[in-house]
Amino acid sequence: MKIEVRKVANRREMDDFVRLPRMLYAGVSQYVPDLDRDVRAMFDRRRNPGLEFSVVQPFVAYVPEAGGTGRPVGRIVGIINKKANAKWHQQVVRFGMIEFIDDADVSRALLDTVEQWGKEYGMDTIQGPMGVTDFDKEGMLVDDFHLPGTLNTIWNPDYYPKHLEQHGFEKEVDWLQIRIRIPEEVPPRYSRVAQYAREQIGLRVVKLSKSEVMRRGYGRKIFDLFNASYAPIFGFSELSPSQIDDFLKTYVKLVDKQLMPIVLNDKDEMVGAAITMASLTQAMQKTGGRLWPLGWWHLLKSLCLKHESHAEMLLIAVRPDYQGLGVNALFFDDLIPIYNKYGFEWAETGPQLENNVRELSQWKPLKPEYVKRRRCYKKTIA
Repeated sequence: MKIEVRKVANRREMDDFVRLPRMLYAGVSQYVPDLDRDVRAMFDRRRNPGLEFSVVQPFVAYVPEAGGTGRPVGRIVGIINKKANAKWHQQVVRFGMIEFIDDADVSRALLDTVEQWGKEYGMDTIQGPMGVTDFDKEGMLVDDFHLPGTLNTIWNPDYYPKHLEQHGFEKEVDWLQIRIRIPEEVPPRYSRVAQYAREQIGLRVVKLSKSEVMRRGYGRKIFDLFNASYAPIFGFSELSPSQIDDFLKTYVKLVDKQLMPIVLNDKDEMVGAAITMASLTQAMQKTGGRLWPLGWWHLLKSLCLKHESHAEMLLIAVRPDYQGLGVNALFFDDLIPIYNKYGFEWAETGPQLENNVRELSQWKPLKPEYVKRRRCYKKTIA
């Protein structure tokens, strides 16, 4: 089969890029679409502050089609994050947003294209799936393909990792997600540690108003904390002030602040922050990736009425000098009663590195289930 991989250069090709996953996964119950507008925004300098320090190029793979310009059968994005490369002393081109039919020639053509594109910029290694930032979707699913995806993670069919390994890619790191059943009461271990943190260390949980998050500087403090906490984590590059403002404006303002506990110390310094929310999985599936005509209503209903079975624990951060001092126990002590009040039966974290033992061990009192292993692959560019 003849395959042509094109740089996205016009509106029709961008439409093909955006719509391809919906064609591939029509009728697949596990797939959770991105909003079309968010995908397009990734490549718009006016809407993606990450392009201040990254080079990003989308590609679409086509096969000939009678009487047309070709049928799209795959897509991929090449990403060079200059800030991350400088921080980690590497010359890496990332690939992301990869989707393809079950044809090894198609997947090879897409990956070879990004390899060659990266080589032209002097890169010596290809790595992915990754995004521009650590808050983008990353990691190819390598098991639990039967479980539904989430708002902030990749879902892919089981043939994807087989193709990567066939093309000479090997594991760089794995992430795991954690599922917990919401207990009726806070486990005693968390209660005891939370009480100690309050009484002996002087920590307390507060809930911010929308005004405090958006206009009184607390929103930036939250992301400054994420920058400090996540700095040593694989592939992370600090968010710029403009990126922080974009995250606050686009996402954080929508989160129910009761589901976003903040921990302050006795000097009113922020030492911990957690962003959680009612799951948007079903709502996003109902939108089909489009806000209009009724997509906005499905999202609003999930955000405001919370008629969902579970919560998504998107981001948790603790200031490095306060790690191990009970901040996480304060989060659990605060959130478990609220989750019960909202009717959540279970909760799922975002991807967590498998070698982050301290992070994974904190969940033991909740009898966690480790699910959805996902992988970052790497390969040396010849």
